[in-house]
Amino acid sequence: MLPAAGVAILFLSVYGAHLYYGFIGAKGGVGTTTVATNVATALSQLASGSTILIDLHLAYGDAAVYLGTEPRFSVIDALENVHRLDKAFLGGLVGHARGGLSLLASSDRASATPVDTTSVRTLIESAARHYRYVVLDVPRSDVMIDALEPSSRIVIVANQELATVRAATRLSAALRQRYGKERLAVVVSRYDVMAEIGQSDVERVLGTPVSHTFPSNYRIALEALNTGRPVVLDNHNKLAAALTGFARGLMETVDEPASGGKRQAGLFGRLTGRRG
Repeated sequence: MLPAAGVAILFLSVYGAHLYYGFIGAKGGVGTTTVATNVATALSQLASGSTILIDLHLAYGDAAVYLGTEPRFSVIDALENVHRLDKAFLGGLVGHARGGLSLLASSDRASATPVDTTSVRTLIESAARHYRYVVLDVPRSDVMIDALEPSSRIVIVANQELATVRAATRLSAALRQRYGKERLAVVVSRYDVMAEIGQSDVERVLGTPVSHTFPSNYRIALEALNTGRPVVLDNHNKLAAALTGFARGLMETVDEPASGGKRQAGLFGRLTGRRG
């Protein structure tokens, strides 16, 4: 049974105290959910009770697994009752994870009706009425990308694989044209300083600074996933420190661009798909 209905809230100014952060992967498997869940957990720790994470993968998303929770309700329940999203109703849908984070999880069933951009945007704005920070784990779909209009910051998650960098270039160009470069940030997950494709290569191809890098630590990341305990809750390693540092930067709505050196033209051609 769904929670009791209340007065519907259908409008919220995107300006002022409430901040929206959308995380979207350049392609699948780059660690977007890892980044989103850890940043959301860090925000919740830094400002207790202030943060909700919404998994916008309507079905079979992984945020709840990464957070070690099994919520009773899901984002589909919210979208199917978007006209009822007052504080009490929304509060009955969200689950609670470690670190004081609230979670509106993905469903284990597909939606019975098509989901439109207006409903998703109304959900996001309703959540922001009751939380200081709204973190979105965003799939690469037109409906969800269109719903990012209110976002304070859209974060593209990439890594150092050739295919991912090229995909990030296309996604970055599309989002920059639509939402403006000042709202866009690029981060690199599983960063390896010894990789053939370096930070400066990524910046050169995308035409924008990399806001942050998260060092590769497979053992710690896998242990965190298997235990459902975000790495930022045990801030004793470089990966946790990098994720927490990025969250602090988002709280200040400032991302520090990183510097990088030069690389050979041949590799640039491979990244862009053009011959040197």
